[in-house]
Amino acid sequence: MITDRSSIYLEGLVRELCQLPHETEWLEFKVDNSDPQELGEYVSALANAAALSGKTFAYVLWGVEDTAHRIVGTSFSPATARKGNEALESWLLRLLQPQVEFRFTELGIDAQRVVLLEIAAAASRPVRFAGTEFIRVGSYKKLLKDFPEKERALWRGFEHAPFEAGVIVAHASGDEVLRLLDYPSYFELLRQPLPDGHAAILDALRRDHLIAANGAGAWDITQLGALTLARDLRGLGRLARKGLRVVVYRGTGRVASEREYEEFRGYASAFDAMIRNIMGLLPAAEIIEAGLRRSLTAYPEIAVRELVANALIHQDFTVTGAGPMVEIFEGRVEITNPGEPLVATDRFLDSPPLSRNEGLASLLRRFHICEERGSGIDKVVAATESELLPPPRFERPPGFTRATLWASRPLTAMDKEERVRACYLHAGLMYLRGSFLTNASIRERFGISFPNRATASRLIRDALGSGLIVPRDRDAAPSQMKYLPWWAVAVRP
Repeated sequence: MITDRSSIYLEGLVRELCQLPHETEWLEFKVDNSDPQELGEYVSALANAAALSGKTFAYVLWGVEDTAHRIVGTSFSPATARKGNEALESWLLRLLQPQVEFRFTELGIDAQRVVLLEIAAAASRPVRFAGTEFIRVGSYKKLLKDFPEKERALWRGFEHAPFEAGVIVAHASGDEVLRLLDYPSYFELLRQPLPDGHAAILDALRRDHLIAANGAGAWDITQLGALTLARDLRGLGRLARKGLRVVVYRGTGRVASEREYEEFRGYASAFDAMIRNIMGLLPAAEIIEAGLRRSLTAYPEIAVRELVANALIHQDFTVTGAGPMVEIFEGRVEITNPGEPLVATDRFLDSPPLSRNEGLASLLRRFHICEERGSGIDKVVAATESELLPPPRFERPPGFTRATLWASRPLTAMDKEERVRACYLHAGLMYLRGSFLTNASIRERFGISFPNRATASRLIRDALGSGLIVPRDRDAAPSQMKYLPWWAVAVRP
């Protein structure tokens, strides 16, 4: 994100750029040339070149000679420039894909009028203008497709650079960093005392890669810092849509919504408040235990907590226009995040932990919000079993990951697919605990009495027929049969 800076800072930046010996792949000098088509191509080329060069921003500077770099002034006025009947900035934004952030600033330096264009580096894929990708080669603008080695290097950079390390606010002062980030929460979550003095606070944030010192004597706020501690994500460019959204619907469909809640603070500082607000929106009943009245929600809080944490951590931040979402319907809760899962949905229970956002996962673990051991889904399954709920469902709609929790229903109201899925997840959970699915464990899981043990046997037969569970020993006596999830046989020695 390009933040507001003082005119003194911007004048210093212009003079610093003018002192460079020549134009670079991320810097272009102009006097008056402001052809919209050429400018759009330059935005694409410079954004891609900045990413390739490891720069946070690229620049176009009007009013400066491109040889001696002498400030001569310009007649170009971005505020009044147009392409046809459309304002220049609007026209550029419409034709750039993805919509890279840029900003024009008009300055008076040495009694001359100067225009500075700051362009954020490409973040997840090359920037196109009007459907075409450009790149700078030396001081020349070229088609990216004509330089395959640069194109390959650019994509390698996108693949290897973690999203969290990207800069969302550049050239911020120390005071601005402390205004934008909820730094007291950082120390509270780590259970550390708040240091004395701004310098010590900033240094602690730097050590955890929440901010980074830049060469201009200021600070850059990383996307990790903003995602975890932002006081308000809405003011942070491409992260504005990454706050958690919660919608309560009337009935079982999305036709009519009753309430909506959005959390725009960073995930770490707001996580407990997120969960409290979600639990407050879920249906609940009051019960009396030991003479005390307490509220019993329709869904286990530990299951909601783990699934919300997963949605925040494992989302694909390169997906624009979508963020994590909790939808509450009559009889179910759906928790969705952008990005398809990195492992098959039927292996969520047992797979080793994988995250496309390792820095975020690691920091939230240290904040005691999540675990990196992959035990979150175990807790979800165990919690639903302990309350005799239908099994959770994990899906991968195109471009997304979705987990669904179901409200209480008797076994007779569950369809065959649900009963089989419940047996499969139960077998997996028992195996991970060093035990096995048995007729007795299935009776306990579904609340089936001993005289009705034939019902449990029918459930096991259906699960066996699906191939999701297998006998541990096919020759064992019927009363001694034990069962494993299908994948346990493949991994056993």
